[in-house]
Amino acid sequence: MLCSSCALSPADIPNAPQEKAPAVVFDIDGTLTPRPIEVWEARDNATKVVQLFADRGYKIIYLSARTKFFQADIPNWLKKEGFPDGSINVPETAEDEKDAAHFKTRILQELQRHGWQIEFAFGDSTTDFDAYAAVGIPKERVFALQREGETSCQKGTWQTFLTGWAEYMNSFTK
Repeated sequence: MLCSSCALSPADIPNAPQEKAPAVVFDIDGTLTPRPIEVWEARDNATKVVQLFADRGYKIIYLSARTKFFQADIPNWLKKEGFPDGSINVPETAEDEKDAAHFKTRILQELQRHGWQIEFAFGDSTTDFDAYAAVGIPKERVFALQREGETSCQKGTWQTFLTGWAEYMNSFTK
């Protein structure tokens, strides 16, 4: 009973306002946070980068495989840290939690069916990169963030390895 009250309600996936409306997807744990286990700490400059995309008209998609027990406060945490509004997508079933890559692929396919063109994707884990590849996000538009305390990124199909958000922000604003 306690866990069911901690889960977010399923996200409604809105139709894009036009065909192929631009969207960007961000994993949360290990991407917007320094490590997957630090679920309530924002990584330096993460809010600034997400805001740069929002300011340019991209639909912000937050996609996390976080377990139900830790889902409920995601909207408040995003707001408290200054992240822009966006679609929050988390596992709804035990099956979703068991197979994060399949869950993320399913959500991304649904977004595409609703007219969203996912132009950029950011993640830190193989499950992120597998899902991004499965829905056809070009490798050149996939960015891997190194988890704090690690020396490399996880395996997958990605173009650029980032040690942190400041590195991306510097290239984005040029």
